[in-house]
Formats: sequence, C-alpha cells, structure tokens
Amino acid sequence: MSLQGITQFALTEHALFEMKRREINDDEIALPLAEPGQTEIVRPERAIYQRVFQLGDPPVPYLLRVVVDIDRRPPDVVTVYRTSKIAKYWRQDP
Repeated sequence: MSLQGITQFALTEHALFEMKRREINDDEIALPLAEPGQTEIVRPERAIYQRVFQLGDPPVPYLLRVVVDIDRRPPDVVTVYRTSKIAKYWRQDP
C-alpha cells in the first residue's frame, strides 16, 4: 500500500533521543517522509517511510527508515535509523 507523503510532523521524545544518538537531523528525515521511496503499514496506526540515499566519501548506499504513528495530526515520528542492509528491508516489486 502506498501512503501519501508527510510534510508536517511531530517528533516524540524517543525520536529526538535516537536522532541525536544516531546523528540524524530533521532535514534528513524530511525527505523520506515527503517523498518516500517505499512505505509499509506495520499495524493500523503505524507506518514505515523509507528511502535509499548515499553517505560518505566514497558514497555508500544506506536506507533511512522512519517509523511514524499516522493516526495523529500531525503524525508522530516514533524513531528513525539508517541501515546498510537495504536488501533486508527493501521490497522488490514482482
């Protein structure tokens, strides 16, 4: 299922803590929320927005995953993380 992009969101205390710990800023999560590469509903009120991006020199591909409670207005970002294990999370369309 494809969800619409999110341009306005709130950050939970947990999300702020994890963003600081993982050195991820607001601008980095804004793009996958507004223009996700993929979305996934994990339960009725929660979704994951994700997008592949390049980081480092030389550039290395990473996946940024943003977990969002979509049953609120504005939606709450619950947590966010990057991973190099793109194939584990990226769904290939048949």
